[in-house]
Amino acid sequence: MAPTRRSTEGLLARVNFPLYTVQMLTSRHVLVAGGGGSANTGVANGFEIFELAHNGKRFVAEEVIRHETGRTVVMNCAAHSNGRRTYLVAGQESHCQLYIVNMKVVDASEKTIPPVENETNVSETRKRKKSEREGDYSNNQDQKEKIDSNSNCYRKLQFEIKPNDSVQTDFSEDEPVQRVVCVGRSGKLMATGGTDGHVRLWEFPTLKKKLDVKAHTKEVDDLHISPNEKWVASISKDGRLVIWSSETGKKVRELTWSVPEGVKYLYKRCRFALLEEDVHKSRLFSITNPVGRLGKHKAYLQLWDPHEGSLKKMAPCSESLSALAVSDNGKFVAVGTMFSGSVSIYIAFSLQRVLHVDQAHSMFVTGLEFLPQSLDGPPITSTSETAVVSISVDNKVCIHSVDYRSKYES
Repeated sequence: MAPTRRSTEGLLARVNFPLYTVQMLTSRHVLVAGGGGSANTGVANGFEIFELAHNGKRFVAEEVIRHETGRTVVMNCAAHSNGRRTYLVAGQESHCQLYIVNMKVVDASEKTIPPVENETNVSETRKRKKSEREGDYSNNQDQKEKIDSNSNCYRKLQFEIKPNDSVQTDFSEDEPVQRVVCVGRSGKLMATGGTDGHVRLWEFPTLKKKLDVKAHTKEVDDLHISPNEKWVASISKDGRLVIWSSETGKKVRELTWSVPEGVKYLYKRCRFALLEEDVHKSRLFSITNPVGRLGKHKAYLQLWDPHEGSLKKMAPCSESLSALAVSDNGKFVAVGTMFSGSVSIYIAFSLQRVLHVDQAHSMFVTGLEFLPQSLDGPPITSTSETAVVSISVDNKVCIHSVDYRSKYES
């Protein structure tokens, strides 16, 4: 039986705006983004970057930089580093904005107030309000305790986020909005989807359009690029999960399953995953929810063989699912729930649940991201086999980890 933890155990930080998207920039730097929208509510729009560490007892986070995006909320984003430069792309209404993320190593002994940047590229330091500091574990006694031997205690990264090119990615006549963006593992291919139902492929980072696929009759809810970048999977409110060729734009196959009679299901999220750490072999995960009240019908985490188009396993969930993530080595998968704000981690090949965090958030989970195994630098801690960051519109950033175990039951 999977261990259940208290919701407060993984709290990293609180920000002062609702969060919609999360990305790892390095092995220990996480970017979260969101905002209050274009209305004059006083709620900011933008990004925050936190540096993660482990003090021997728990994960802790320190704010590194905040970048505000004016009146435009950030609803989705993706990041890629080629070893020399880090790129960030963000959905801002009907457009995809490219950012260059510059990093430099500084002496950690130099105490500075995290800067605030805005879209005019003007940086300013600020004193954070008390309401912004509440729940920020970088200021409490835990952060002052000795950090474990895997952490860099003497030097740290400083970030600068600069806006670059922007391209319109959705052309809906009613309300054009980019719903999702994904960058492939090589950093040469980008995919976007939005309210007009099209899947568009772009050369990256030039943002030159490569293919325009009229994929769905309703808005695209999610898409993902396969590890070898030959396929793009997309899901939509039209109820379909389809794999497309990234070279021709033609449909490779549509994935279907035996839905219980008398109930309609809608896919919510999809993610490819490495199989045996080989980019030419992959699994595909999806989450699907029954339309209307759950009642006797469950939501499901699904495991597919995308090469055959067959459904291999399903794990039932007692409430609707809102978020999905897969670890970069393909060994773990995580889901977040719609109503209780809970987070669960599963073993990818068996869908055995190894961790459940009840009410990790007070509202629905909007994003999940595993700490990477393949990015630069050593792991933050040697005691955890995997860890996933979760965000929500409750403004909280949390982390949930699975300790090493001698073996997992099949």
